[in-house]
Amino acid sequence: MARMDHSQMGGMDNSGEMMSMDGADLPDSGTSSAPMDHSSMAGMDHSRMAGMPGMQSHPASETDNPLVDMQAMSVSPKLNDPGIGLRNNGRKVLTYADLKSRFEDPDGREPGRTIELHLTGHMEKFAWSFNGIKFSDAAPVLLKYGERLRITLINDTMMTHPIHLHGMWSDLEDENGNFMVRKHTIDVPPGTKRSYRVTADALGRWAYHCHLLYHMEMGMFREVRVEE
Repeated sequence: MARMDHSQMGGMDNSGEMMSMDGADLPDSGTSSAPMDHSSMAGMDHSRMAGMPGMQSHPASETDNPLVDMQAMSVSPKLNDPGIGLRNNGRKVLTYADLKSRFEDPDGREPGRTIELHLTGHMEKFAWSFNGIKFSDAAPVLLKYGERLRITLINDTMMTHPIHLHGMWSDLEDENGNFMVRKHTIDVPPGTKRSYRVTADALGRWAYHCHLLYHMEMGMFREVRVEE
């Protein structure tokens, strides 16, 4: 089967500081159109990279995972980034950094814990998931009724994912962990790490997924259970 050329695919963004694809680290200084040979990289050990300053760690479920072909190595919120196709085009483009709430944090409590989830995928296999685990194989995300928690999303892919938690609000944080604005859906661009606060005030089973429906259908979906 011929190698796919993703260079012209809409919605893809290679602007992250570093991405690891099939075990290879790609700097943002440029890319080559020649096919990459990964055969000699199978034995490479990246386990020590997680401890390096500024390097992003990854869950064990991503390691040697056939559903994961890329990982973000250095991430930041990039709340003032307008995104692919909208940068430096001579126009003012509104970003998350421009959003201002007309009210303070409605809950007022600091989060009691943090849940970190990675948005993962494999471009050629068209696989999409959280932490490299598709929905059919994933355990529910369990929340305790009434708790205030932080969810941190790290986008390991080259596409933006709008992530929606049903039943509860998503209170976006700035780079310093301060409340910014209340939203239904949080956009997570490639190579970014964005956090938001959630108050688990709705008992029951709730959908949590990417709002690109073809990503949701292929596995970027979780069940969230709020229990007493």
